[in-house]
Amino acid sequence: MAHLPSRRRLALAVPVALSLTASLGFLPAAASAAPRAASTAEAAEVGTLAYVVNTSVDHRTLESVKRAVVAHGGTIVTTYEKIGVIVVHSANPDFGKEIRAVRGVHSAGATRTAPLKAAGTTDEGAVQLLTKEEAAKVTREAADGQEPLEADQWDLRAIGADKAAKINPGSRNVTVAVIDTGVDDTHPDLAPNFSAAQSANCVGGVADTTPGAWRPYNPDEDYHGTHVAGEIAAARNGVGVAGVAPGVKVAGIKVSDPNDGLFYPENVVCAFVFAADHGVEITNNSYYVDPWLYNCMDDPDQRAIVDAVNRAQLYAQGKGILNLASAGNSNHDLDADAIVDETSPDDATPVTRTIDPHECFDVPTQLPGVVTVSATGVNNVKSYYSSYGNGVVDIAAPGGDRKYQIPDTPSQNGRILSTMPNNSYGFLQGTSMASPHAAGVAALLKSTHPWAGPQALLKAQADNPGCPASYDQDGDGTQDATCEGGPRVNGFYGFGIVNALRAVK
Repeated sequence: MAHLPSRRRLALAVPVALSLTASLGFLPAAASAAPRAASTAEAAEVGTLAYVVNTSVDHRTLESVKRAVVAHGGTIVTTYEKIGVIVVHSANPDFGKEIRAVRGVHSAGATRTAPLKAAGTTDEGAVQLLTKEEAAKVTREAADGQEPLEADQWDLRAIGADKAAKINPGSRNVTVAVIDTGVDDTHPDLAPNFSAAQSANCVGGVADTTPGAWRPYNPDEDYHGTHVAGEIAAARNGVGVAGVAPGVKVAGIKVSDPNDGLFYPENVVCAFVFAADHGVEITNNSYYVDPWLYNCMDDPDQRAIVDAVNRAQLYAQGKGILNLASAGNSNHDLDADAIVDETSPDDATPVTRTIDPHECFDVPTQLPGVVTVSATGVNNVKSYYSSYGNGVVDIAAPGGDRKYQIPDTPSQNGRILSTMPNNSYGFLQGTSMASPHAAGVAALLKSTHPWAGPQALLKAQADNPGCPASYDQDGDGTQDATCEGGPRVNGFYGFGIVNALRAVK
C-alpha cells in the first residue's frame, strides 16, 4: 500500500535502518479516545506473557539488548537478527516498561493481554459444506472442460480466470504462501501444486518444518487456510474445483494458535521471514494480527506490534515478495476520521474505543507496500461487509455476498466455493476470500511477466466500475457506505477489480 497517502509511502530499504516513525511515516499522536483498553499489566492475570523487542540489527546492540532481556526477567524464544526483532517470554509484570528504557531498544511490548497457555481470523459466517448429493459430483466428468464443481464458481467467470487458464494457468516457478490456519496438503485438489519445502508451522514464533507441521490443528475448525489455498491454486485435474492460478505452487505457513485460533504477532513475524528466506514470490494474508483489530501508535504494546510485523513484511518485500491482505469485514471506512472498535482485545474482555484509522492500524493490511483487497459480489459491487477507504484499498476481487448479490448458479448462495480439509469442499464469504483471488491474479502476472512488478501490473489490469450512484443495499433509504474517489481510483475498489484474463495476455 505504498501508493497514495504519504503515511504509507516508503522506499524498500532494509526496514530496521529507519526508526519506527520514519519507516512507517507515522507521527506520534493521541490516537485513541476514552474509554481506553487497560494496559497489558492490568489486563493480564499473573502468568507469562509473550513480547516483541525491536532493536537495531548491528551485532553489538543486539547482544547488549539480549543481555538486558535476561537481566529483566525475560527468556529469549528466538532472535530475528536480520530485522532486529527478539521474541521473549516473561512473567515479570513490569518487563515491558523496564525493557523499553534500555539503550538500543526502539520499541517493545506484549503481543497479547492474556497469559500464555500450554500447548482469528475475520468472521466469514458459518461455513456451508456440500451435501452428500453435491459432493457426489466431485469426481464426475464435467462438461465443456470444466472441473466437476466449477459451475458453482461464479467468481472464476467474474474475473475471466476460466478463460485465462486456457492461455496460461501459471508457472511452477511461482509460489504463493498462504499465511493462515494451516493447509491440508493431502487434499486431491491441492496435493499436485503443494510446495512442502516452502511450508512451515510458525506458531510460537519459531518455524517448524517437520513434515505435515503446516496442516490444520483441528480440520473441523481450522479450515480457513485450506479454503484460501484452493481459491489460489486448486489444480485443474478433473476433481472438484479450480483455482485462479491452477498451475502455480502454493505453500502453507500456519500461524493460528491452537488454544484460541488467534494470529499473534510473533507467529506472523516468523511467517514473513520464513517466506522471504524460502523463495516465495507472493504471500496471502487473510487475517488481522490479534489481539487488536487496530493497533494504536500511542500505546507502547501496540506500537511494538506494528513495528515488529512491519519489519518482517518489509524484509519480505526486500526479497521481492508481494504481500496481499484482506481489507476486513467490518464495513469500516479505513480513511474516515474515526472508527468505533468494539472487538479489541479479542484474547480477553473487549472494550469499546474510538480510534483514528490514520494513527491506529489494521495489521498487516495497512502496512506500507501491502496490497489491500476489498470484496465484491457477483454484480461487481462492493460486498455489504467489506471494509473500504479511499487511498487505503488498492484493488478489489470476488469475496462473495450472500445477502444482496446472488448468482444464477446451482449453489444460489452468493459465496465462494473452495477446498476444505478432509477432501471436502465448502462455501465461505469475506475479504478473506477476495485477497486470494487477487493473489492468484498476481501469480498469473508474475508467471506471464516474471521481470515486471506485479503490484503495478495488478493496478494496470484492473477493471474499475467506479463509485455506484447509490449504495443502499438493504433498501431502507440510507446509504450503507460512502464511496469517495473517481472512476479510476476510489475507496470501494481502489484501482479496480482484478482481471485474470487480462493478466495472461
